[in-house]
Amino acid sequence: MDMPKPEINNEFGTIRIADEVVATVAGLAAVEVEGVSSMSGGWGTDLVEKLGKKNFGKGIKVEVINDETKIDIYLVIDFGYPIPQVAADVQREVKQAVETMTGLNVTVVNVHIVGVQLKKAADDAEINVNLEEL
Repeated sequence: MDMPKPEINNEFGTIRIADEVVATVAGLAAVEVEGVSSMSGGWGTDLVEKLGKKNFGKGIKVEVINDETKIDIYLVIDFGYPIPQVAADVQREVKQAVETMTGLNVTVVNVHIVGVQLKKAADDAEINVNLEEL
């Protein structure tokens, strides 16, 4: 059974924020954190993005129940960055961005590191290691 989505009522009517909007806000905040290479939405969304359609909510799962919002983020980290620090920065930035832009109360931001992006400085060749595929 679907839980009712939170509503913001004012003198003009009602405001409802879709989960996809929350996911997009969270995704945009996460990719701005230094050390985050990209979001990982799985092979299906990665293929669609290679065909030209950007999805800023990929790799994000949002669950809004009553006044609590839970967010799961799946991302790829650039090699050389301390994973616990990058993950904590993502948690902080995502929570702040979602709460500021939507007014929702974010109670949990789970960060799942699913890959490491390797870069060679000499020829700028990139190697992406996705841990889910191993």
